[in-house]
Amino acid sequence: MPVRPKPKPAPAPAPEVLARLRAAFPGADCSLEHADAFQLLVSTILSAQCTDARVNAVTPALFRALPTAAAMAAAGPELEELIRSTGFFNAKARSLRGACRAIVEQHGGEVPRTMEELNALPGVGRKTANVVLGNAFGAPDGVVVDTHVGRLARRLGWSGATDPEKVERDLNALLPREEWVFAGHALILHGRRTCTSRSPRCSGCLLEEICPKVGVTSATKPGVDRQGRPGSRKPGAARAGRRR
Repeated sequence: MPVRPKPKPAPAPAPEVLARLRAAFPGADCSLEHADAFQLLVSTILSAQCTDARVNAVTPALFRALPTAAAMAAAGPELEELIRSTGFFNAKARSLRGACRAIVEQHGGEVPRTMEELNALPGVGRKTANVVLGNAFGAPDGVVVDTHVGRLARRLGWSGATDPEKVERDLNALLPREEWVFAGHALILHGRRTCTSRSPRCSGCLLEEICPKVGVTSATKPGVDRQGRPGSRKPGAARAGRRR
């Protein structure tokens, strides 16, 4: 007899997930420290392959030295030195100069307020644009999808995609627009603290009994290595210097 494929697990109910996340993370907010849209845009560009804590340590001196888009667009080698510790500083400096030149030349020195205009800036993709739109302007074009949000979206059965833009489309269709900003922040926090990449702490997770755990097998459960043997890794232990 042919083997019947296992039925696809039902996705976690979005309203219940959001309610539990809101109870657990009532103050979920952007972890990048900023005073305005310009500072948030710069900080988000710097956060690629870098922790938010490191970015927050770098930006006070950066904004004292180069406080405006015009100043950053015209910056010399001091820009690279100021952002060196965030990693990939040469590429990030090119993106910052290019974005700031476009802001000065095309937008009168002000950060634009639409996805189309933000996405056209050098070094700015949908994720960065949505961070700025949602947190600086209160008008997100979609859910911010980083590695944590993408991973949780798949595990919760909300998306089967790996491409961030496809995941974003799935989340935008599933979640109410007024929840887009909160959902992004809360999923990131839950992904960092509990639903980690290599050792998800399913036991005791606030979503345990409603999460289908798509893709979570014995190879990714705490205390078990990829061959299913007991491992020495502590449950929930994070890699040193974990990057976003």
